[in-house]
Amino acid sequence: MKTSAAIRACAAIGSQPSKSRTRSRLSWLTLAGGVLLLAGCATPIDPRKDADLHQAAYTIDRPIVRPIRSLSSFSDSLMCMDHMLRAAQLPTTLITSKQFIDYSSKVPVGVKEMIITALSQMSRVSNAFRYVDYEVDIVRQDTVQNLTTILLNNNLIQLQRPALYVSGAVTFVDQNVTSANQNAGLSGERIDLGVARSRNATIMGLEMHLGDFRTRTLIPGIDSANEVVIGGGNRGLDLSGRIGTYGVAFNVGKDYALGAGGATRTLVDLGTIEVVGKWARVPYWQCLTLDQTHPDFQREMYEWYNESGGLAQARLIQSSLIAQGYLPAGTELADMKSREARDALSRFQIDNGIVPTGTLDFRTYERALRHFVTLDSNGHLQQVGWTPSGPGGAPNQDKSFVAYLPVRPQEISLETRNAPPAEIALRIENPLPPGVAPTFEAGEQIFLSATVTRTSHVYCYYVDAANNVLRLSPNKVNPHSQLAATQTLRLPDWLVPNPAFVMEASVAGAEQVSCFATAEDVMDRLPAPLQGPGVVNIPGYRSIADVEAAFRHALGSDALSRSDVTWRVIPKRTQPVTQQPVVDRNAPRT
Repeated sequence: MKTSAAIRACAAIGSQPSKSRTRSRLSWLTLAGGVLLLAGCATPIDPRKDADLHQAAYTIDRPIVRPIRSLSSFSDSLMCMDHMLRAAQLPTTLITSKQFIDYSSKVPVGVKEMIITALSQMSRVSNAFRYVDYEVDIVRQDTVQNLTTILLNNNLIQLQRPALYVSGAVTFVDQNVTSANQNAGLSGERIDLGVARSRNATIMGLEMHLGDFRTRTLIPGIDSANEVVIGGGNRGLDLSGRIGTYGVAFNVGKDYALGAGGATRTLVDLGTIEVVGKWARVPYWQCLTLDQTHPDFQREMYEWYNESGGLAQARLIQSSLIAQGYLPAGTELADMKSREARDALSRFQIDNGIVPTGTLDFRTYERALRHFVTLDSNGHLQQVGWTPSGPGGAPNQDKSFVAYLPVRPQEISLETRNAPPAEIALRIENPLPPGVAPTFEAGEQIFLSATVTRTSHVYCYYVDAANNVLRLSPNKVNPHSQLAATQTLRLPDWLVPNPAFVMEASVAGAEQVSCFATAEDVMDRLPAPLQGPGVVNIPGYRSIADVEAAFRHALGSDALSRSDVTWRVIPKRTQPVTQQPVVDRNAPRT
């Protein structure tokens, strides 16, 4: 009986339902997998088997998007202020700034460094400001700070006292001033659906002041207080369902957040323009009307860029480069990938503050499309088509107000105008009384500066009263002749400790400096005497006219620009000798 019962029990086990057998097998498989996993963890890992994965790290670690230059809505306004300060003949002013404190602790950005950049962009051609960089930070002891302290203690360095300083702070950040949320859901026996959307807006403010460094007092009325809105939003979709005893879930969402960095740079650029304009007493508000960088306009431009396609983009870029003189008229569209076209595109990018890659991207497209449609001061259509541009891409035309129409490229004709050669501006930087011909005493130092309207090769020559001609630039210290529209050629370069030459008024008579601008480097095509080293007398040449004749013969039909400055040298005035009173030492004292 016992044996029969045992047999019956084994038979019952063998005839269990298939679900029980499946669970038993899963348990054995789980146990076996755990044993294998423990055995694998106990075995040492061989890193040589991952060599292919490690090798790919060199490539994966590199960024896949090209870096771009940091711009704000007022980058063009900074360039406009630079030329406005130059036209006002503002002398170079030493300036510094305090650290900008963020009282809200919500904007961890370097405001001081942004101010330095804004002042530098307003001083490229005007030399309006030079920043005095000296600050003692007890916590951060860097090399420059330590060396400065050592040199100051040993009287081996001289720090010039700035005339002005910039003060201010990020005064407030009001988070989530406005917000909007929408949520909706649907639930059923086998499906659940949810949709959500949220938006919010935050306001941040920046205040700036200008102070007199000598008295450490803030100048009344020279201040700036501006605010900007940053925000974020998200949209999401949740979907879940059940099939039998199994469930499936999906989640899709999009988020965006307007960063505080770009917003702060916009406030800094605007505030710097305001305080500098008020201090210099120039109509700075004219530079703030350049609204082609408004975010709405930029977004529409980006839509044009995506819709137009590669062929239309290349045609627009080509038309702009021809109109502005970067490419010769009649250039075929098929040649836009040639080396000459890439060089022209690189020069255009340099002059417009874009990283010079020589390739077409959205920023280049947006810059090329600027100044296509212009209005007059009454809001009437003044011109359709590009005008020859000045430094920084600004039109060479005197207008108190310039606006731009959002005209789609498909709706406009691609008429271009023949652009004149690049213009070169040469000026004397010495302070001179207005309305009087430049006059210097013998031995007095003379300082000049030169700028061009687009990237060109610049050659400057000097002729003295004895008709000796020599080349000032290029020279051994600065052997390169190429000059961008955003740069200034200083003659001599007073910002370096050891310039190539020092220009002093010589004997009495008339002296002259002339600069020539060409699109290509023509040094190797000039006669041999003109190819010699700089800052030495050129044999066989007695005037600037002789030099210009050699340039025109070498260039042929290519464009050549010239700019001159002359001054008169007078003998050095003798200082009157003041006679000291004769004292009789034997006279009785009273």
